[in-house]
Amino acid sequence: MSPFCVICKRKDSEMSIKGRIIVCRDYDDMSRRAAEFFAEYIRSNSRAVLGLATGSTPVGTYKYLVEEYRAGKLDFSGITTFNLDEYYPMAPDHTQSYRYFMDTNLFDHVNINKANTNVPDGLCADPK
Repeated sequence: MSPFCVICKRKDSEMSIKGRIIVCRDYDDMSRRAAEFFAEYIRSNSRAVLGLATGSTPVGTYKYLVEEYRAGKLDFSGITTFNLDEYYPMAPDHTQSYRYFMDTNLFDHVNINKANTNVPDGLCADPK
């Protein structure tokens, strides 16, 4: 069975609940197509807000986004990102931290303002 990615169609200022499934040849094809979706959205909205994931699945997508940035085709300077989770208690520079993962795989390689990258604080006083 081929890998696949789910991409939601954009309607005006809201994301559609209904999406479309795109069956891809392999992981690399899926990563490239997902990166193209993000890149198109970023190009059309210089102040885009993105929800990003960690783990092995998005690594290829982030690699393609970095390539687009290095080729001068993407500008991340106005982009805001959110990640939803972090290990606790864990310092942001720990190699298992989600902050470290995002920095290593995307943020350190593009011109994003780190103040606009939101990853939960793994060392916060009250994790509730």
